[in-house]
Amino acid sequence: QVQLVESGGGLVQAGGSLRLSCAASGRTFSSYSMGWFRQAPGKEREFVSAISWNGGDIYYADSVKGRFTISRDNAKDTVYLQMNSLKPEDTAVYICAAGSGLRLRVVSAYGFWGQGTQVTVSS
Repeated sequence: QVQLVESGGGLVQAGGSLRLSCAASGRTFSSYSMGWFRQAPGKEREFVSAISWNGGDIYYADSVKGRFTISRDNAKDTVYLQMNSLKPEDTAVYICAAGSGLRLRVVSAYGFWGQGTQVTVSS
């Protein structure tokens, strides 16, 4: 019912910045909470950030607080993740998700997932 397409990944040096975008289509974007997760080789999918349907509730993993900023533009059906002061340990595939759950830090809150975009941070 909802299709999600990420963009904006790439290769950046430590200390640099990237902005990821997630464009939604198929149903009303503004009805869903949105989240960003990441997964590195050999590791479990990890929560990064989330924003509620109305933008009133925002959450960050401790590892990215103060460096990453999530936002949404419901008029454009798009959610963003601004990533600053990037570290090599941020290297992963970043995946966008849409859902209606309340516990937005967990995978089970989301019913729709994008294919992901690769972020690589060199030292």
